[in-house]
Amino acid sequence: MYLAIAVAVILILAYFLIDWKRWKDFYPTIQFYIICNLMYNFIFYNHTLWAYKPKSPWLNHTFIDLAFSLIIIPIVLMIYLNHIPKMSKNTLFYLAAWVTVFTVVEYFFQRTGMFIYDNGWGIIHSAIFNVIMFSVLGIHYKRPLYGILLSIPIIAILLFFNHPSFGDLK
Repeated sequence: MYLAIAVAVILILAYFLIDWKRWKDFYPTIQFYIICNLMYNFIFYNHTLWAYKPKSPWLNHTFIDLAFSLIIIPIVLMIYLNHIPKMSKNTLFYLAAWVTVFTVVEYFFQRTGMFIYDNGWGIIHSAIFNVIMFSVLGIHYKRPLYGILLSIPIIAILLFFNHPSFGDLK
């Protein structure tokens, strides 16, 4: 039920907050996010750091993650990218606001048991990751190559500290 409500709320927000004439501007960064998220799900399949834990028997992590990756996050990213301030001091406040919202929403879902952590990951890790994620996505939106190049060492660091063992890989 919460997934249907989340999708409905996001679609309503999309109607009012997205400049749909600019969707092609956002598309490469949305693809970048989707590719990175699917890579995480592939590499960490048997060594999850976090997972959705639905309360409904007809939902599972994969279905929820696909709904987030293909519906919710693309809309959220279009809202985020469409409203990035041009002034640098406002950009930091804007980034902090998005990181706070994402972290608080995750905390709420974790407290209700619909989101679980594993293998040493926790809410602080997610907050730090949200800072990195929104920063890299903002950079990728303005300069795609810089965003991709910046993500390579970040991925290497994340893998170094949270790597699955060779046996955990499929």
